[in-house]
Amino acid sequence: MTTALITGASSGIGAAFAEELAKRKTNLVLVARSEDKLSKLAQQLQEQFGINAEVIVQDLTLPNAGQFVLDAIAQKELTIDLLINNAGFGDYGAFVDRPLSKQMEMIQLNITAVVELTGLFLPQMKQRGTGGIINISSIAGFQPLPYMSIYAATKAFVLNFTEALWAENKDSGVNILALCPGPTESQFFKIADFPQSFTGKNGSNLTPAEDVVKEALKALEKNQSTIVTGGIGNQLLVNVPRFTPRDWLVSAVEKQFKS
Repeated sequence: MTTALITGASSGIGAAFAEELAKRKTNLVLVARSEDKLSKLAQQLQEQFGINAEVIVQDLTLPNAGQFVLDAIAQKELTIDLLINNAGFGDYGAFVDRPLSKQMEMIQLNITAVVELTGLFLPQMKQRGTGGIINISSIAGFQPLPYMSIYAATKAFVLNFTEALWAENKDSGVNILALCPGPTESQFFKIADFPQSFTGKNGSNLTPAEDVVKEALKALEKNQSTIVTGGIGNQLLVNVPRFTPRDWLVSAVEKQFKS
């Protein structure tokens, strides 16, 4: 059996990855801060699918958290065949009005932890000549996003970083994918503190996390560099910035996202 490491595995897209991979008889290493949720999910998947699911409780916003994860995996004598850097969060509101500490934590989780874990596990995969990495970006990574300025910027970093790694490693046997979902069924909007008027208006447009995961795994098998999930509407959205004056675009987005 192969083994997948999933960060942010306790809910949303991370939990959906865990369930889908367990169905495919992949052993799991689940990483998040919530020990109760992780342990419950691990037990459920082990009983339902007959796989092995290990739990590593770790706050990835802390410095050198990735090294802690690597050391824990080494102690368990596991080999990671698939790394899914899913952990991340957003925050809604004007940058000047939001807590700076929360913005810095977002950068640590959405960027630094992704780079650290990729940097720790990619060399092992490349040496073996096989493996896969999925880094979770977002359709927000294709343009500036007023009132979510740091989130969109972190996802732009993940998108560009991952596509560059794909090009560097496309002939190495290691498949690397940037997954760019649109609005997805998860706790994202609640954690990001979106106004109820926004989430209520857009709730019917949320893509099931299970659908996002299936599209991502199919794209990884094909060794695509990027996949935008959620239908043709999201495909159009991510291409608008290519043909639109930037001042006009960011002004239009600001009006749309203003509470």
